[in-house]
Amino acid sequence: MEKYNTAQPIVFKKGLYDLNDNDNLNYELNRLVNWDGGDLEELSSVSKSIKTFADWKRVLLELGEKAEKEERWENAIGYYRMAEFYIPHDDPDALKTYNHARELFYEYYGDYFEGENPVVVKDSVPYEDTEMPVMIVKADGEKKGTFVVHGGYDSYYEEFLFPMLYLKQHGYDVYLFEGPGQGEMLRLKNKPLIPEWEKPVKALLDKYNLKDVTIIGISLGGYLAPRAAAYDKRIQRVVSWGVFHSLIENMNVTAGKAASGAFNLLALPKVQDKMLEMTKKKAAEGNLKAGVLVDALHKIGASSFSEGMKWVKACSISHIASLIDQDILVMGMDHDVLCSHLQVSREIKEMKNVKSFTFRLFTNKEEAGDHCSCGNTKLVLDEILSWMASLDARDCE
Repeated sequence: MEKYNTAQPIVFKKGLYDLNDNDNLNYELNRLVNWDGGDLEELSSVSKSIKTFADWKRVLLELGEKAEKEERWENAIGYYRMAEFYIPHDDPDALKTYNHARELFYEYYGDYFEGENPVVVKDSVPYEDTEMPVMIVKADGEKKGTFVVHGGYDSYYEEFLFPMLYLKQHGYDVYLFEGPGQGEMLRLKNKPLIPEWEKPVKALLDKYNLKDVTIIGISLGGYLAPRAAAYDKRIQRVVSWGVFHSLIENMNVTAGKAASGAFNLLALPKVQDKMLEMTKKKAAEGNLKAGVLVDALHKIGASSFSEGMKWVKACSISHIASLIDQDILVMGMDHDVLCSHLQVSREIKEMKNVKSFTFRLFTNKEEAGDHCSCGNTKLVLDEILSWMASLDARDCE
């Protein structure tokens, strides 16, 4: 295999595209293009044909196989990785596809990880009865600070390799990790996502004896990172790369109160077993919303809708807002299909003890208005770096 040229400059893709009529599928396809190596022209020719998760699996696996055969490794990795994203967890092809995407990734980008002094060090952190994977890079030139970076709901840390390297180039040590519910922690070690994010963060900070760190939480990490900061004061600065004040409130805004109310009905003790059976049946028939619900229960380790609702209600900044006394940067997007930036008003109101609160709204006019601003990643990273520099200047006065 011809490997990726690590000497070339880091260039982030930029753009928002109309690839599918379903908002969520359209976002994930944009994510595939901008973050994961998908080819825009190739995807555009088939993306409108994706109507169900079965279509998603079929189309992306076909593209992955074609790209691999043609030795277009970056494209193949992206197609396989994102194909797995919507394959039901109990489908044998899910784990097979996940493992194949990772194998190709670490072979193609191997020059970052190999050698006597690798650019990226892969390590692990003891956590409960297993270990969490961590990627570590050291700052280029004079060190300005330390970032601890993680994703959110069902993310892969390989996806954030280049943002990590970009922060490294700008003078920061970076510890990028997968916690419970993410990447191999979910797929290989059966650790579901937990609201109590201070637990994996504590394990990481303890192992490396880290202090005075800035934590960056991406997507649902916009809740998880502040949650960790509330309980661990070795975290001095917090970046919420997405507004996730409350999952219940988020469901009300993005899915509608009717859909949120329906989920509450599913969780009623007298009907939840029957509702779960019906939902699984609809998922098997290709219903997208039913498929998301069934898969979500697996990813959060819930066996029923009532357990799932209890988990959702636990994910609220309101529970821990008064404990957050650090500097915080919250970044929202004006056309985010997965979380509403309108929730930030609640965070501003409730976080009464923060050292400072900065909010930045990214827009479609900047090609950054989608979820996590995947249409303009460099703009987000530069915003974080600018915020850090302004705080450094303030603290030196």
